[in-house]
Amino acid sequence: MQPPANHPPMIRTDESNTFAQDTMRRRVPNIIREVQALNPDYSSSIHAALSRLSAEIEANEPMRMIDVPAPDYDDWAAAYAPHAGETWQGAQWFFAEVFFYRHLMQAIRWWETGRDPFAQKKRDEIESAALWSTLDLALDVERGPLESSLIALLDFALWGNRIDLSFAASLSRGGTWEDDDLISDDRTRAVEHLLNGSGDVHIVADNFGTELAMDLVLLDELLTRDVVPQATIHVKLHPTFVSDTTVPDVHTFLRVLEDHGARPAELASRLRTMLENGRLRLAPDWFWNSPYLLWQIPPRLQRTFEDSRLVIVKGDLNYRRVIGDALWSADTPFAEVVSYFPAPIMTLRTLKSDAVVGLETGLAERLDAIDTTWRVNGQRGVAHCT
Repeated sequence: MQPPANHPPMIRTDESNTFAQDTMRRRVPNIIREVQALNPDYSSSIHAALSRLSAEIEANEPMRMIDVPAPDYDDWAAAYAPHAGETWQGAQWFFAEVFFYRHLMQAIRWWETGRDPFAQKKRDEIESAALWSTLDLALDVERGPLESSLIALLDFALWGNRIDLSFAASLSRGGTWEDDDLISDDRTRAVEHLLNGSGDVHIVADNFGTELAMDLVLLDELLTRDVVPQATIHVKLHPTFVSDTTVPDVHTFLRVLEDHGARPAELASRLRTMLENGRLRLAPDWFWNSPYLLWQIPPRLQRTFEDSRLVIVKGDLNYRRVIGDALWSADTPFAEVVSYFPAPIMTLRTLKSDAVVGLETGLAERLDAIDTTWRVNGQRGVAHCT
């Protein structure tokens, strides 16, 4: 695939972008310290490796390549080569942020232990009353005309993205929303694809917990009512970004739904049946942990997506992957930016970084006048669809 025409330069972690620089200078070292606090029983060597990583980032040292042995070493070596010698606070933000999480996996020796450093935060979230009340609301959506129920469930799938355990500003807003928080709304177009298209549906997942619950309710509706023959959830190959979903996370959540009883248990039972008969698939892939942009997907994923009815891409990082993590003019049409993609594509994302497209002309300026942090504070959301 070819990148979109007139693609602006990617956001960098230097002084050219305040939010990206703050992420690498302050938020990322804080995440490392939180991992240490959440896992006090890590060995002294792991704690030392974590402290070293934090110190290197705070001192703005050059990003070093990950070590061997590592099953993904060759993939990372190819991705790292153009960035060799760049510092943590002087690089493309997309690469530096994703590479940090891969370094974190190395420091905690994830490939050897399989221990999720964010497991405690994930447990806390799925035990929260807020998750279960939001799930109840989603399950309460009246199963009337398909169009109206799907539009409502897409709303829940969008705003579930606010519950991001790596970003306090968004997390504090919870899973409720106001109508004017949605600043671009193509849900009707997406529903037209779902009801009138052919092929399967794919969701590129983001956060575990509330957001995953909303995605599962949406897929349950699509599969139970035979809207689509098959659906696939694409997840991370290993933990990253604190609350991003992995295959073990999905199975953990299904067990939690079963233990909860009543309607959540019924939901879990339907989903397990769909997993067993192959109508619902889980697809982990290194690409979603990689620093590559969506037009750089490997042939295996291009073949996976090209005959799809709709590909729903969740969350802020994946949105950045879709549009190239660049500061486009906010009124650049979404369809123009993603014309490279081989199937109808939808993005459901609450804004937690500066890059955005697909807004009506003048809206960005009006939002600037009333809220200088609207691009990064997690309040607003977009539902773009080609």
